Amino acid sequence: MIRSFRFQLTLRFTATMTAAIVAFAGLGYWALRQTLDRQIDASVLNVASIQASSVTSAPNGGMHFQEWNLTPEEAASLRDLIRYAEVWDESGRHLLRSQFLTRDLPLDTAALERAADGQLTWTEDRLGDTEIRALYYPLGRLGSRHARHVLEVAAPLTSRNRTLHRAALYLLTIVVLVSGGTYLGSWWLAGRAVRPVRDITSQAEAIGASTLGRRIGAHADTHEYERLVHVLNTMLDRLDAAFEAQRRFTSDASHELRSPLTALRGELELALRRVRDPEEYRRVLASALEEAERLSELSEDLLTLARSDAGVVEARVRRVDVTTALERTVERHQPRADEKDIRLGAAMEPGLAGACDPDLLDRMLSNLIDNALKFTSAGGRVDVSARFDGHELVLEVADTGPGIREGDLGRIFDRFYRADAARTSTEGTGLGLSIVRTATEAHGGDVMATNRPEGGALFTVRLPVRDQEA
Repeated sequence: MIRSFRFQLTLRFTATMTAAIVAFAGLGYWALRQTLDRQIDASVLNVASIQASSVTSAPNGGMHFQEWNLTPEEAASLRDLIRYAEVWDESGRHLLRSQFLTRDLPLDTAALERAADGQLTWTEDRLGDTEIRALYYPLGRLGSRHARHVLEVAAPLTSRNRTLHRAALYLLTIVVLVSGGTYLGSWWLAGRAVRPVRDITSQAEAIGASTLGRRIGAHADTHEYERLVHVLNTMLDRLDAAFEAQRRFTSDASHELRSPLTALRGELELALRRVRDPEEYRRVLASALEEAERLSELSEDLLTLARSDAGVVEARVRRVDVTTALERTVERHQPRADEKDIRLGAAMEPGLAGACDPDLLDRMLSNLIDNALKFTSAGGRVDVSARFDGHELVLEVADTGPGIREGDLGRIFDRFYRADAARTSTEGTGLGLSIVRTATEAHGGDVMATNRPEGGALFTVRLPVRDQEA
């Protein structure tokens, strides 16, 4: 619970509010104390000035204050308001005290000296159990006396301290109540704030490998939660698509592997049913070799795509004579084109050179030519061209075959996808164009398929190949 977002949010907000309330309470307490102290100081100073003017020398050389005519009972009831007064000479000798003062006020010799020099001096001390605030008021020389005299006026701080104590209790109560209310309110608000997260979490936990089609439908009443739900649902869309592609890939791979294996097994079982002449055995072995080659090709393609899915297919870039490399690839397919009576032409800009992976470039063009020859009838033609367009190498393979249906253009590069009835044919693995896309993406390029206005298909590859030194 301590690590929960709700608790952390509540704790931090409560701590912030409590700190603010404590600061305001402290400021209020300080302001109240300053106000009370100023009131006491003003009262003491007023009494001191009155008593200083009333201190007179009697004919017998004595001094007296002007006192209130109060009974002891009245004095006791007004003890917090009574101001005590006492006169000292500069040597610290007591000369006169007010009627309600039963003993000398505490004497601060340093304050007495400063007051004797003419400075108003404030001190705080204790008179028995009572805390007092005293003012040392200079009187100068009184009568015929040569010594300087100081009037000490003191006020008890009992009332002030009692007021401050009540204020502290009141402020502390406010802090506790506000902090408690803040905690409860924050807990409730935090609960409402994280409720969508709990809903999203519970719905996300219910989605497994068999229920990837489900989506999170939790109500999100803020932009941030709406964004979170959108991101999670988008991620689920990608996962669902990836799982579906994986399932389809596994199913198609199993089918593609089973077909040549079944054919190979059938040929061998048929050959073993009885003794045959060497020519028949040669035909069976040739057919078995053809199926084995197809299996080898399929395995190689599957390995390439698996490495691509794992992110380990990278273009090993080096400087390549592109024109020569592409011409060699075209020449390698010339015998097959002649066998099918298809004219295979090449139009390469001379001197094409750039940084690319020659093996991926060869496989890319080889698969495109192989695909074009596969779907071009006898008497047709396949044209290969290469040129630079800025910093991009543009490869084009055009054929005079039946073209590609509009509905198939978006899926022609999918794994094991074959357009029209050729999909059920045993020729090819259905992975050639997927390999082309993988090789193109490894170079950071792109490939697209279109239909030519005059008939046939056109495959265009654009690779960001710079003409640079290796």
